[in-house]
Order: sequence, then C-alpha cells, then structure tokens
Amino acid sequence: MERLPADCVADILSRASPRDACRSTVVASVFKAAAESDMLWERFLPPDHRKIMSESVFPVTYKSKKELFFKLSSPLLIDHGLKAFWIDKATGKKCYMLCARELYIAWSANPLFWCWKPVTHSRFAEIAELRMTSWLEVEGKINTQILSPNTMYRVYLVVQVAHHRAYGLDVVPCEVSVEVGESCSQGTVLLSHDACTKKSLKTDAYGANKAKDGSRSRSEEEVSRVGCDREDGWLEIELGDFYNEGMCGKEVKMSLREVNGVQLKGGLVVGALEIRPLKS
Repeated sequence: MERLPADCVADILSRASPRDACRSTVVASVFKAAAESDMLWERFLPPDHRKIMSESVFPVTYKSKKELFFKLSSPLLIDHGLKAFWIDKATGKKCYMLCARELYIAWSANPLFWCWKPVTHSRFAEIAELRMTSWLEVEGKINTQILSPNTMYRVYLVVQVAHHRAYGLDVVPCEVSVEVGESCSQGTVLLSHDACTKKSLKTDAYGANKAKDGSRSRSEEEVSRVGCDREDGWLEIELGDFYNEGMCGKEVKMSLREVNGVQLKGGLVVGALEIRPLKS
C-alpha cells in the first residue's frame, strides 16, 4: 500500500464516503496525503456545484476542494434567497430547503388569513403565520434532476406553533403526502407541538403500479412517527419519503393539507420545506 501513488490511493478513497475518507487518515500515513488532495474532494462534490455556487446570494471563497466541500456542508442561500443548498457531510448527497415564499400556501396573499413577517432568527427573510382558516393547504415542488441520484430522500415541513395564539390545530388531523409519478407516501399528523404524532400513517412502496382499472395499486404499511424539535428551535414534521433514481427529471409534490373539516385554526408558523437524504 505504501508504494501506491497518492492519486491511486485518492481514487480508491473516492469510492468510499467523505466520512470514511477523513477517518482513513488515522489508519495509515499513505492515506493522509490522498485525503487532502483536490482530486479526491472534487469527486465528492456534486457535478453541478459550480452552477449552484453561481446562484449563491453571497460569494464562496476557498483555497482547496476539501475546504469547499466543508463550506458547502453548511446551508448556502441561492436563487435570490428563496432556497438553501448544502451537502450532507457524511455522504456528500445534496440537500435543499425551500423558503415559505417558494411554497404554495392557500390564501396566503390575504392578510385576513395569513400574515408575512420578517425574521432575524431564521435562515430566510420571511415566514408565514396563520391567523385564521378552515382550509389549510401548503405545497412545495422540486425536480428530482437537481437532487442526488440513487438516493432515498425524506421531506420535512419546518414549522413553529405560536402557543399563545394557536387554536384548533390538534382537532382535525392534517393529511401529509409526497408524490413522485405513480409513487406516493402519505399519512396524517396533528399540528400541535405536544401532539405532533402521525396516526396510522400509511406509507406506500415507491414502486407502486397502476391496476388494470387505472387506479393505483398500493403496498401499504402502518407506521407511527413523531415530529421532532430541531436545533434551530423549529419543529420538523415528516411529510414522507421518495427514492430518486436519477434516470430522468420528475416533479416531486410535497404537501400538508386539511381541507375537509370546518374547524377554524390559527397560530401555525410556516418557515420552510426541507428535502434531505434518509440516514442509513
């Protein structure tokens, strides 16, 4: 092993994960030089990272490809501040976050139902707070072409519950879903901080096919999941999973809705929608 050229060792390490490449430096000295090489970290970077960086709100400076990789492992504001992009540090997979303004929120243009607020403690400039509605619908879309191929992703709606102004959120469950072509992951969730548990969640196999009569044939499995507090002080609600084969670009539709009831509700704060690879 000691006789192998550094570029050959770098080629070997590139077939592992970024995390494994960093760990290899404590195994043998031959890995140390290879683990610092631009050739190695160029392979860990997404093929379109230069295009993504050109859309950054702020310039990205770096002295090596390894430094660039770790800079991009922190969220980078792109697309005029409407999206954030970063690389999963362990796997090198691409992650995205869509701000509230980038989402379809029913009646959000009407100040009687929603109010838009500037924030300083959030990644994005604005958040949307629900004042009052009986029709709650939040939807985001993203194309699989900009995500990492051959990757299972999970989608989260990032929210807060304004406790002193919240009402009606935990009376009628909301439906959550993630759809890509014929595949669909769906379930329900109660939108209070203390009762954010999906009841009888039905998750479809991402390889679902249509039956002969044209309806969807689904393989369903009941799962119980819980919304989680985030380190940034927000709450993330799991909407569902999807697998990105990467063969061709498909539209991913991600939504949360409660449109069947007559229950008035308010106090939900919508911050963003996040798409990140599922941890193995």
